[in-house]
Amino acid sequence: MVSSRLTDDPIRHVVHLILENRSFDQMLGCMKAVYSDLDGIDPTALKSNEDTAGQVYTQAATQVRQMLKWDPHHEVPRVAVQLENGNSGFVKDFSQQYPDSTSVARQQIMDYYGLDFLPALHALGRNFKICDRWFSSLPGPTWPNRFFALTGTSNGRVNMPSDGIHKADLPGYFQQTQTTLFDRLNDQAVHWKVYFHDIPQTTVLDGQRQPHNVARYFYVSQLYEDARGPESEFPEYCLIEPDFMGYGQNDGHPPHDIMRSERLIADVYNALRANDELWRSTLLIVMFDEHGGFYDHVIPPKANPPDDAKPSEYAFDQLGVRVPALLVSPWVKPGVDHTQFDHTSVLKYLTEKWGLGPLGRRTAAATSIGRLIESTPIETRPDRISLSIDQLRPPNAQAEEEALGIPSSHQAALAQLAQWIEMEAVEGAPKVAVVMARAAEAAKAFAEKYIFRLDGAFPVSIAQPDKLSLPLQTKATDSIAAFMMRLKQYAAMGLKTRFDQGGLTPDQQQHSLQTLALITGRNFHLENSDEKLDNAKAWLSKGSSGAMK
Repeated sequence: MVSSRLTDDPIRHVVHLILENRSFDQMLGCMKAVYSDLDGIDPTALKSNEDTAGQVYTQAATQVRQMLKWDPHHEVPRVAVQLENGNSGFVKDFSQQYPDSTSVARQQIMDYYGLDFLPALHALGRNFKICDRWFSSLPGPTWPNRFFALTGTSNGRVNMPSDGIHKADLPGYFQQTQTTLFDRLNDQAVHWKVYFHDIPQTTVLDGQRQPHNVARYFYVSQLYEDARGPESEFPEYCLIEPDFMGYGQNDGHPPHDIMRSERLIADVYNALRANDELWRSTLLIVMFDEHGGFYDHVIPPKANPPDDAKPSEYAFDQLGVRVPALLVSPWVKPGVDHTQFDHTSVLKYLTEKWGLGPLGRRTAAATSIGRLIESTPIETRPDRISLSIDQLRPPNAQAEEEALGIPSSHQAALAQLAQWIEMEAVEGAPKVAVVMARAAEAAKAFAEKYIFRLDGAFPVSIAQPDKLSLPLQTKATDSIAAFMMRLKQYAAMGLKTRFDQGGLTPDQQQHSLQTLALITGRNFHLENSDEKLDNAKAWLSKGSSGAMK
């Protein structure tokens, strides 16, 4: 494998956890009580917003873990209202979108979690680096912000391809053809993986549905197994995609219990921290993709458009609302950093670190998070983060059940992604326009059947055959599981062709052998250097003559 292009960088592994739909003030604003210079919640100067009736709602600490019934909007036109008059329109926008909402619900837009209420995020905030000027990459919803985080652009798209109410261009959304971080990592033979729970949202990127990339996708249980293994075999870069759809949804998105995302953060941290050799060479990035419609008091700054994508649904000349972001490593000092970052700041660091190719103008102009990596390690703080029984148990089991029947635009979009993937597989390689039209027609019926209804029998998903499932996610997750199974077979065929054709550089050969190792469990890349390629070719030849035909 290639070595770091930044020779003085002690980080060998970057673990990237992207959660959803929370603002900085809501999640980390309370940390001003720990760091006086943090731009967060000032109890002596609390901020306020008015609703459409002129009622005032002021920031207040809360212990409410779920926001039921009303999901705050965060599409570009809605965020524009929220940012009016110096960020004074958050409650106004919520009350416009939900005129029947209660005053209790409207207050939740302004609420924040008090110090140490969030056991994982606040423990990490006390002991590692909080970035209090980290903005989402555009003032809009989940998917385009996630595209920015992994490609440096959203290919001109800002609307969510969800339930038809946001006027999304469905064909455009399923033509995310831009170069991605994963493409650049492949070019430089950098070892990477994606660990996911149910539906990996990154598969909406065209390149990520290619067999050689699908070969590097694994359910999240593999993360914890890998973290117990040799440090040298752990991915140099890995992305963790949370549970978006299921009963155990832990992405942070309302209406589900916020403690579920806290448990995910703790589990990831604990897994890395328990392997001392791995921990001493790792940077964990915990960040949220966008603010989810919740209040933040800092006005987002202007930004450079990432490219000249056409058509373009937005000027891309402003960053989005501030989001929680933490850098967690023995190689960062605890405290607050006030540097302006956005999601492409991670890309800037990684492109410099591994000598990757360009990822758009926004990435090129971004400030790298690498400036916060120290040259000497800091004595590490908590050995483990634990959640209490009360924190792990939903405070209201009935409310948790009700939350399963409240779909978000993101869940509806994921259902459409699963539908698209299923149709793509059936059609093989059809004309794009035909499949897009069929996908658009089928998506609504698909979502109504599998997202908006909870009645009917309890099926068992092939993704989790040891548990009962729910119609809420079964069809979608089964489509993804079948897709992964099929594409990993195709990946083996592609590797056979690549080895047979020859002409690989040593780094390319090693990267390909490692890909084969990931999908077979046999460590071809670690075998005797004179024999490993021949062993791999022999194994693939046996497979191609039998099951892989």
